[in-house]
Amino acid sequence: MPVPRCARPSRCPSAGDGGAAPGAGQRALPGGGPRRGLAAYTEALSLCDAGPERAVLHRNRAACYLKLVRAAGPARDLPGTSDGRDVKALFRRSQALQRLGRLDQPKNKAFQEALRALGSSMHEKTMSCTDSKVEQMFQILLDLKENDVDKKQKAAQNLIVLAREEAGAEKIFQSDGVRLLTQLLDTAKADLMLAALRTLLCLYLQTTAILAELGAPRLSAVLGVEHEQVSLAACNLLHVMFDSLKEGLQKDFRGKEDAVVLDSSKDLKLLIKHLLELLALEGASAHGRDNALNLLIKVVPRKSPKETNNSMSLWVIDQGLKKILEVGSTVSGSPGSLPVTENSRMSASVLLSKLYDDLKCDAERENFHQLCKDYVRSWFEGQDLVGKLRAIQTVSCLLQGPSDAGNRVLELEGIMDSVLSLCASVREAHQLVAVEALIHAADKAKRASFITANGVSLLKEIYKHSERDSIRIRALVGLCKLGSAGGTDFSMKQFAEGSTLKLAKQCRKWLCNEAMDVGTRRWAVEGLAYLTFDADVKEEFVEDKAALQAMFQLARSEDRSVLYAVASTLVNCTNSYDHEEPDPQMLELAKYAKQHIPEQHPKDKPDFVKRRVRKLLTAGVVSALACMVKSENPALTNSCRELISRVFLALVEEAEDRGGVVAQGGGKALIPLSLEGTEVGQTKAAQALAKITITSNPEMAFPGERIYEVVRPLVSLLHLQRTGLENFEGLMALTNLAGISERLRQKILKEKAVPMIEGYMFEEHELIRLAATECMCNMAMSREVRAGPVTGLKLMVLYSGEEDEKLRRAASGTLAMLTALHPPICKRIPQVTVHWLEILQALLLSTSAELQHRGAVVVMNMVAAGRDVAEQLMASEVLEILSVLAKDKEKPRVAQAAKESLAQAVAYGLIQPNPEHA
Repeated sequence: MPVPRCARPSRCPSAGDGGAAPGAGQRALPGGGPRRGLAAYTEALSLCDAGPERAVLHRNRAACYLKLVRAAGPARDLPGTSDGRDVKALFRRSQALQRLGRLDQPKNKAFQEALRALGSSMHEKTMSCTDSKVEQMFQILLDLKENDVDKKQKAAQNLIVLAREEAGAEKIFQSDGVRLLTQLLDTAKADLMLAALRTLLCLYLQTTAILAELGAPRLSAVLGVEHEQVSLAACNLLHVMFDSLKEGLQKDFRGKEDAVVLDSSKDLKLLIKHLLELLALEGASAHGRDNALNLLIKVVPRKSPKETNNSMSLWVIDQGLKKILEVGSTVSGSPGSLPVTENSRMSASVLLSKLYDDLKCDAERENFHQLCKDYVRSWFEGQDLVGKLRAIQTVSCLLQGPSDAGNRVLELEGIMDSVLSLCASVREAHQLVAVEALIHAADKAKRASFITANGVSLLKEIYKHSERDSIRIRALVGLCKLGSAGGTDFSMKQFAEGSTLKLAKQCRKWLCNEAMDVGTRRWAVEGLAYLTFDADVKEEFVEDKAALQAMFQLARSEDRSVLYAVASTLVNCTNSYDHEEPDPQMLELAKYAKQHIPEQHPKDKPDFVKRRVRKLLTAGVVSALACMVKSENPALTNSCRELISRVFLALVEEAEDRGGVVAQGGGKALIPLSLEGTEVGQTKAAQALAKITITSNPEMAFPGERIYEVVRPLVSLLHLQRTGLENFEGLMALTNLAGISERLRQKILKEKAVPMIEGYMFEEHELIRLAATECMCNMAMSREVRAGPVTGLKLMVLYSGEEDEKLRRAASGTLAMLTALHPPICKRIPQVTVHWLEILQALLLSTSAELQHRGAVVVMNMVAAGRDVAEQLMASEVLEILSVLAKDKEKPRVAQAAKESLAQAVAYGLIQPNPEHA
């Protein structure tokens, strides 16, 4: 396992200083005026006996205490001010009690009643003011005679602002606000509809009441309006309502509560039913259809396989699978086709894939397959050409989503023959559908071999002779996919030498052609995603700055269906896919058995990969990836997230590149990748975060609250199923975080990392053992770690006597800190091993000044902990060693610790003072 080139050393604060550091958050008294004033008023109080003067002095000293952030002082200085006319004294007392958190005082009943009355009147005044504002806003918005557009827009914005406050939201709801907001929705005016939806969003706690007033049909109708912003606002409102209803399902109500709580599952299914109906509704807008698909993707499938209940997915498959396939089978421009966007079919594929992945048994999957087959047959058999096109489009949709279902449908009689025949059609729309289906069908090796035998010549004809670029580029992608069937195996090439380079050159040419529409240029990236398995293609591609910039620009465009192709291309260029070196003995056996042996391309060696990564970084790949991660589109699937995580890990492989990655937003983008997606993707992202944290200042790389979000991914690297390198880097990163602040150590404790860190102190691998020891050294600054059972104490003592100096330094530093901050440990050290004295003597006699200092501090703390331990130390050679070290003027810190140990031994009466130093 390699060692990182630049690892931040373990921090051993105050362990060698011979005393406990101030607690977390403790503030020292500042110098200057308040401190001098405190001393002056204290001295004056000792000299003054007159009552009035003493009251003034107490009052002024209380002000000094408050400025010095010591609230206990003024509370003591004003024990019971009886003079009600001394307003300043009473004010100081109130400030002190507030600082101390003693808000229940004073005990005076009249005062408490007056305070309650004041609070009540202030609340009533606030509520009455809010009431009038809410009523005024509704009057303006619902006044049909009011023609001032600016006035209505301001009223709408004010209503939203009021709804964001608790009092305002409560008043709106109590004033029959839901019904009034419904009237705003019925106006069909975009600005008023937006105001109503955004106000309703603030009333999400009243989900059941909103649903009862508006009704699921009206909500789905608003979602399907042509205005994109109104549809998106309705989508946000429905998402919040779904979350509220699902939260109600998860709560466990018992007894009387169960009798009065409404069954939210009915409302949930009712909303989902209307969303499914919206998918196949001809009058619904394309944006509304996309928003409905996005909602279904988010709320229907289980969040985790650990959840046992997949009944919602089964219900949606039974009730709405055909409606989802209606969107996936839509052929743009054909008679009766549904309005869709560039992302609609991709969203339908993602939803179908998530529903299929949510199934738990063969019977459920077989039902899914059968429903898909029935739907395709309904369009294919006994239908005209339009029906056959719909059937083939459905196959493409399934192949992009649940590919198993797509391949099963593709095996239906006549489907593949129709695909090949329609590829030769003279109509562009027909060719588009057929060629896309052919491309998606070539994903499987057996299907690729069939198409290679039957369709390559056809695709070449289309590519060479078609006059339409939209057709040619799809035919080109089909050839690219077939040409890359051998993957990274250099010995298995489908086409003649140089053919893939020619195809890649044409893909780059189309990619850079801004005159072509985004949807067509996307196919150029699809082609490169397959061709970049070839190392020659990778090398030429990273040299083409214009092509790289064009691809990154596409990744930022609204057509998010390109994300997977971009991520795949970058994974190929950085060689960040999993690659295991074959066992030499197995290679020899394979040669003997005349089996095929994969060969690596010469340009896929580490030096070439490193140069390609540098060129991608220079071209701005990090900002493009960060933009891709921000997308909330269904195209950003878990598998796509995994590809992006792999690329990031490759980009931070070299320590000198990590600063640039962080500066361009890479650190921020890695956090969500490490928390969502596939297990492999999360691990890769977490490892990239660890590499950044090891060599960069974490407070600079992850500013503000973001640094606390890094802890959980790093702790996940400590799990036993992770590799040794991942364990090591996770420990190193946590070491740096633990040395920053107590709050970060508390976060690490909360994630239950300490038992895992202690476990790795027993690891056989020396680097992992060292990293765990250094991490525990910094974690020992936390009181909870010191007060808990120190299971690794024996290891700390033994490691302090190891030959490895780094390990000795970390272990002895931890011992110095533990003994200083938790004295009971001092008495346990002689019990953990019989070699404890030898180890301490070796530390004191070490040639390393750091080790000597740590050993001297441990001895000093042990002597100070109790007479019994001190007696054992003074009865050994430690006494003589300390006497010598106390005279060492070249090492003042070591000499000071030795002197304090000897002075304490003198105080115990164990040794006599030296007359020379008396």
